[in-house]
Amino acid sequence: MTGDLVLRPIGRVESSLATRAEAPRQADEGAPDAWVVFDESVRVALQDLAPGDELILISWFDRADRDVLTVHPRGDLSRPATGVFSTRSPDRPNPLGLHRVTILATDGLRLHVDHLEALDGTPVVDVKPVLGDISER
Repeated sequence: MTGDLVLRPIGRVESSLATRAEAPRQADEGAPDAWVVFDESVRVALQDLAPGDELILISWFDRADRDVLTVHPRGDLSRPATGVFSTRSPDRPNPLGLHRVTILATDGLRLHVDHLEALDGTPVVDVKPVLGDISER
């Protein structure tokens, strides 16, 4: 493979989660509400987002170990080592985080979202809507 991949943050997470030890493994395991603060350069891209919208937030796990190729699922050493591509481990060659969230409130460049397991300061690289049924598209 050739060529460079250029990825730039468009925002950052503001969360009460400061360390990986504090973070739940998945959002539905007790993740707190959080704010996502976006860069001024993407303001116009946020204009149609509203409370109640469901989004896929794509983050960059900047504190991940990019050399990890296998993990024991959920950190359970009694389980066999498994390739990271069949797990949701944050440690992986390209540590993208996928987070399904619902917007609770908007405030200019800030979105208040539910159940976000990303750590405080985590870079956000994209946002996509959750698609409904084909008849709703």
